[in-house]
Amino acid sequence: MHRSRLGNVIIDCQTDDLRREAEFWGAALGRPASRHSNDGRYIDLQDDAGDPQVILQKVDHPSRIHIDIETDDIEAEVNRLQKLGAVIVEKMARWTIMEAPSKHRFCIIGPVREDFEERANTWK
Repeated sequence: MHRSRLGNVIIDCQTDDLRREAEFWGAALGRPASRHSNDGRYIDLQDDAGDPQVILQKVDHPSRIHIDIETDDIEAEVNRLQKLGAVIVEKMARWTIMEAPSKHRFCIIGPVREDFEERANTWK
């Protein structure tokens, strides 16, 4: 048995100015920037408790949006999603990149929000 839920909406930005992109998305979504990573690759937008996090990520590939599914057992969640038709694209040290049958990419990550235990789906 393991748990999972939608954790993050990641806005991948192919840009030289991630702060400019954060200003746009913050204004568009009514969520101003709240945290910046030390390496300049990530900016988190302010979120309400229980809502998925919205994170801007500086990338080299074309801009797109993907989701992260947070789970307390990455291997079990990857196996569950493979049975639904997803495929593994790449296993990283702390997450797994997958692709849905529709060709949308998404990541399986460990828990990121404090209310994970209370709000996640339970799978057998």
